[in-house]
Amino acid sequence: MNTINQSRLCTTLLLTAVVFLTGCASTSIAVREKLGTPKREQLVDRVDETRDAQESAKVQFATTLDELKSLSGFDGGELEDAYSRLKKQLDRAEHRADNVSDKIKSVERVGKALFSEWEKELEEYSTDSLRRASERQLDETQNAFDDVLDAMKAAEAKMGPVLAAFSDQVLFLKHNLNARAIASLDDTLVELESEIAELIADMEASIDEANAFIDEMGS
Repeated sequence: MNTINQSRLCTTLLLTAVVFLTGCASTSIAVREKLGTPKREQLVDRVDETRDAQESAKVQFATTLDELKSLSGFDGGELEDAYSRLKKQLDRAEHRADNVSDKIKSVERVGKALFSEWEKELEEYSTDSLRRASERQLDETQNAFDDVLDAMKAAEAKMGPVLAAFSDQVLFLKHNLNARAIASLDDTLVELESEIAELIADMEASIDEANAFIDEMGS
């Protein structure tokens, strides 16, 4: 390995070590930029990851509802096993929801860093026409980003109440593994189905916004 390649490898390892040691989001963004990934590309990556996380969460919420519905009219078998299956699906839904929230925070951090830098760099132009063109592009990109972030947060806000409703049902069943408890599910299933339908609709709207933003940034 020649001296130049050794130097690049050392730099890469050092910068990577800084990220792990500090755990600082802004440092991570800066390090990725030094390693060749500009903030604009990082933002697209984060939006893409959040879209995928929402897709996974959407599927898991639907699966958890199906598991709960399968207990309605339960007519045999071990209730404890049925409870365990439901609890497992709830745990997965909570994990997917946490992942979505983490991804949204990452999108917000990278977006803030990108637009803050972009706005500051407008002052560096000496040509008015180029500065105005860049400012227009900044405004358009910022507006598109705001639409994506608003859609993501709207869907995120509905995950909490749905998870709370799921959790209440699972907790109740844990201490009441009997036919009466199973029968009580019928009273809440209709409301839960409605809430999850709204959640899934919001997630799909957010996913569509993310796809449009990714396409726009790519063009």
